[in-house]
Amino acid sequence: MEKIEFGGWPNCIRLSNGTIELIITTDIGPRIIRCGFINKKNLFYVSEEDKGKTGGSAWRIYGGHRLWHAPEVMPRSYFPDNNRVDYSWNGKTLFLRQETESTTGILKEIEITLDPHNNHISVMHRLINKNLWAIEAAPWAITAHAAGGTAILPQEPYIDPAACLLPARPIVLWHYTQMKDPRWLWGNRYIRIKQDSTLKTEQKIGTLNKQEWMAYNIDKYLMIKYFDYDPHAHYTDYGCNNEVYVNEHLLETETLGPMHKIQPEHATEHTEHWLLHELDDPLETRSESVLDKVLQPVVKTFDH
Repeated sequence: MEKIEFGGWPNCIRLSNGTIELIITTDIGPRIIRCGFINKKNLFYVSEEDKGKTGGSAWRIYGGHRLWHAPEVMPRSYFPDNNRVDYSWNGKTLFLRQETESTTGILKEIEITLDPHNNHISVMHRLINKNLWAIEAAPWAITAHAAGGTAILPQEPYIDPAACLLPARPIVLWHYTQMKDPRWLWGNRYIRIKQDSTLKTEQKIGTLNKQEWMAYNIDKYLMIKYFDYDPHAHYTDYGCNNEVYVNEHLLETETLGPMHKIQPEHATEHTEHWLLHELDDPLETRSESVLDKVLQPVVKTFDH
């Protein structure tokens, strides 16, 4: 762990295991602003307009990975993370804490643990209720990825209708989702969407992802996110624990914890596990059988 300047923010934290690195802002946040292999592409989007900015009451996209609370409501969800965050380091885990949000009474914390030997990162997200009354909310982990990549969502395994007549999973669309948009590739085993900076319309999809993983591929770099699915839990957005959003600038991979009634001074938590992998070739236009051969061995070897 070391302190560095990044993007105009002088007090960033760099975590590295010699192969991959993370850069975390403390002048704003909590935000993970860079994630990738050392001296190689940043897998995260960084807003050129917002670099180095701090303070003020306007919400800024900034980029990188952030913690929100669901369901999304304007202006509640858009509390600006423009101020300094407290942090501590115990030699293994970086602890980040934002000031309690003045408009919601919610305090956000993120704990980041980088495996010293493998390309595995654990990111735990916590919402603490500092109100005098109970609130209902869910932790919402959002990663803004660099432009030009493709998100990959696994579908449920195929089962012959003679063996099972029950539905397998919900697919949730937003008012502005256009299923004929050329960025979508609706496959039998995977749903893919590519970020294309020439297309200015926004797209979003949500799923109840029981496979507990999703991926983002850009060039020859692959990031897999693992997260829990609780069959007994209630998820927001018609039952989504996994969402993808794309516009002309970026692509967001999003996971959500269950909705909870959080009592005063109590918390709810949601953890993502990230695995970074270098590929021989990009997966953007590859067949689903190739995706299986590349993705499934990686998925099966990672025990989260």
